[in-house]
Amino acid sequence: MNITYVIGFVGAVAVMIIGMMFGGETGFTPSQVGNFWDPASVFITIGCTVMIIIASFPPSALKDIPKHFKVLMNTKGNNPLAIIDELVELAQVARKNGLLALEEKGNQQEDPFFKQCIMLIVDNNDADQAREIMMNDIEQSSARHEAGAGMYDKGSSVAPAFGMVGTLVGLINMLRAMDVSSGGGDLGPAMATALVTTLYGCVMAHMVFGPISSQLRQRDEEEMLCKLIIVEGIMSIQAGSNPKALREKLLTFVAQRQRDGGGAGKAGKGGEAE
Repeated sequence: MNITYVIGFVGAVAVMIIGMMFGGETGFTPSQVGNFWDPASVFITIGCTVMIIIASFPPSALKDIPKHFKVLMNTKGNNPLAIIDELVELAQVARKNGLLALEEKGNQQEDPFFKQCIMLIVDNNDADQAREIMMNDIEQSSARHEAGAGMYDKGSSVAPAFGMVGTLVGLINMLRAMDVSSGGGDLGPAMATALVTTLYGCVMAHMVFGPISSQLRQRDEEEMLCKLIIVEGIMSIQAGSNPKALREKLLTFVAQRQRDGGGAGKAGKGGEAE
């Protein structure tokens, strides 16, 4: 589970609710939270934001939303050190038995990208051609991930706008209901109702959509790093690199503190976060 996302989101909601309880004439008053609830504002802000997201993206993108949340909450998908260990093992097999001996290892791979890369050199493809295929796969995969994150960027940009729309709707209704002959009436509650929609828009943008898009891009960066390690490792294996030298070369892709931590076993291969 992505504990930082859970802690951050739940903590932000808790802090906001506690903040709503302060500031009244009686000090800390839990009942004040009810002042920030308005069904019409929820309907306008959330409903319009969701509808605009639906209008902005094709069904093929919208159906991937459950997958986005699965990727968001999964923190075990990409492990560079485990991939380096596997590549060094493949280099040892290739050095001892030749590239054709990697076919069995490739068929055992659960990660489609890793398997494809192994098969490219088993099939004796030209090095430049093999690298081009691998890099094109990485670029297209990253583009799909960016499109997914862009969906939440869209939500983050339109939610405050519809919060303001809700505020304008509330103000218009308030002004139309004013009784000028009696001094305008009590405008305080009406104004509060109009303004709460702006609050909803800001909350949706910065507490819901913003963190999701940031987390998805972080997952994409982690996956792309693992794929680049695979590409470099596979090409070095095809070139006949020494396993020890290969490990030293691939470790330059990860931070020094990760290198000092040593190998991480065989778990956690890269998987496409789409």
